[in-house]
Amino acid sequence: MKLPPTARFSTVCLHAGQEPDPTTGAIITPIYQTSTYVQEALGRHKGYEYARTQNPTRAALEGNLAAIEGGKAAFAFASGMAAINAVASVLTSGDHVIVSDNVYGGTFRLFDKVLTRSQLSFTYVDTGDLDAVARAFTPTTRLLFVETPSNPVMRITDLAQAATLAHAHGAKLVVDNTFASPVLQQPLALGADLVTHSTTKYLNGHSDSVGGVVIATAQEDIEWLGFVQNAAGAILSPFDSWLVLRGTKTLPLRMAQHSRTGMALAQFLEAHPKVRRVYYPGLASHPQHALAAAQMRDFGGMLSFETGSLEAARRVLDSVKLLALAESLGGVESLISHPATMTHASVPRDTREALGITDGLVRISAGLEDLDDLKEDLSRALDAI
Repeated sequence: MKLPPTARFSTVCLHAGQEPDPTTGAIITPIYQTSTYVQEALGRHKGYEYARTQNPTRAALEGNLAAIEGGKAAFAFASGMAAINAVASVLTSGDHVIVSDNVYGGTFRLFDKVLTRSQLSFTYVDTGDLDAVARAFTPTTRLLFVETPSNPVMRITDLAQAATLAHAHGAKLVVDNTFASPVLQQPLALGADLVTHSTTKYLNGHSDSVGGVVIATAQEDIEWLGFVQNAAGAILSPFDSWLVLRGTKTLPLRMAQHSRTGMALAQFLEAHPKVRRVYYPGLASHPQHALAAAQMRDFGGMLSFETGSLEAARRVLDSVKLLALAESLGGVESLISHPATMTHASVPRDTREALGITDGLVRISAGLEDLDDLKEDLSRALDAI
């Protein structure tokens, strides 16, 4: 189905990268669950040779995600961390990377415990402070890796300014856009060079698939990522590709509701006497609210709040009934977690606390349940403190 050049975002989410099945006319992309493809003759085939290298279901998803993020090509991987690792493969021994200090714990673990073994170096700074970012550049800096809003204290980085700064130093800006999704924020349009997502989260949206993607614009990045995807082989399976394609069809609708619920819960928690602080960029009390409002179309479904102690956080987490205590985010069901011992356990304690990831911090991924039910569940849990 050829999209008109004026197709708007929701239409792109539904149709980009997907054609009716040429054999049957099926409107939904089939799951091509095959490991190889029969060739017509030696050196002659239908564009597919081996499923690690090419798969029609994965190709449909990659075309879809490239269009949604406004990139030229996308590469789907077996997890969000595999996607970030593919981005890091552009680096060589001696290269330097500047990273948001409040980055996801798994990203920190990959950088700090794995990639440093290859003589790569990483400097962690508050990328919301562009002066601090500027001071961190060295002659060997090749990437500025940003997460915005950041996980879990929701810090915001000015992407247009970060891109200008990175390019002035001969580096590329990489943005993990998982928390916002392309519905709320499109980093490539603001100057970023590469965008990553854990497709596990909002893009899939139904808590039943694990995957990752990198979206690129520059030909050199497209060629390299395609080579690495095939050479390293950490590909997204046909079935997972199909699941994410199902998810992107409803992405704009889901993100609108996630954002409405996220804002309402943030306001509810900010007014609660047992909550010491709420981290949500949609609140006027957020120190970077104006930047978030200028850079994002809405504020999303992720928020965190401070209870004051591990015991208080434990009481909340043990008392909720509707919100599920679990890692991950971005699904239709609301999840609640304890970053210090779950998503960011790999970050040293003193670093966590300096970032605001205290033992009393609780994170919520607002789902699609009835808002009043979620408020009642949280109210009962907070009464347990």
